[in-house]
Amino acid sequence: MEKEELSSKVTYLLYAAWSIALIATVGSLFFSEVMQLPPCVLCWYQRIAMYPLVLIIGAGIIMRDTKLKSYALPLSLIGLAISIYHNLLYYGILPESIAPCTQGVSCTTVQLQWLGFITIPLMALTAFISVSLCLLFSKSEKGK
Repeated sequence: MEKEELSSKVTYLLYAAWSIALIATVGSLFFSEVMQLPPCVLCWYQRIAMYPLVLIIGAGIIMRDTKLKSYALPLSLIGLAISIYHNLLYYGILPESIAPCTQGVSCTTVQLQWLGFITIPLMALTAFISVSLCLLFSKSEKGK
């Protein structure tokens, strides 16, 4: 495979990262606004990290910004760290007593479970891992 062709394929990872961030954003809004499932405190923090990624990655792709990774990846990794913490609480690996959810919905409340294991915190974790990996392995067009 030629170098230019390989680089072009790696650039598609930016589009994948943007698509995943968009789906995660629309999905979280669907759960809270349509299904009326209130988000917990950690879900809010994860939304704060995910929602801007749609605009940041999208603008970076349009402007062919070679530094896109330098400002999108830290935000994704912060969201990933929060999501890992949330999943450790949710699945009982960390005690619920250290959860920041003191008001409203508990961070360990099971609101949705598909196929016996797919939960909202697990979907968020998957989205942050996917976006982070796409950003890590992507190359901008000007960087060919």
